[in-house]
Amino acid sequence: MRRLLKKIPFAALIPLTLFMLLAPFKPMPHVWEKLIMIKQGTLSRPIDMFDLIYHLAPLGMLIGKVLVQKRDKGIERRNG
Repeated sequence: MRRLLKKIPFAALIPLTLFMLLAPFKPMPHVWEKLIMIKQGTLSRPIDMFDLIYHLAPLGMLIGKVLVQKRDKGIERRNG
């Protein structure tokens, strides 16, 4: 997984993440809608859970890439 994250450029991952977080643009982004459903306790259908994971996946990849890069820089500094 680390190798895959290292291969994906930030220039591709950041726009993908923003697009998926905001899609669909009208009437309301799915992530926001699903977070409201979680707050209300109505997120129970499997399709809604899948949709939330689907829209948050690029964000998870972006966070993972940042953490991998940060860890690699820390290792690089320690090794000299």
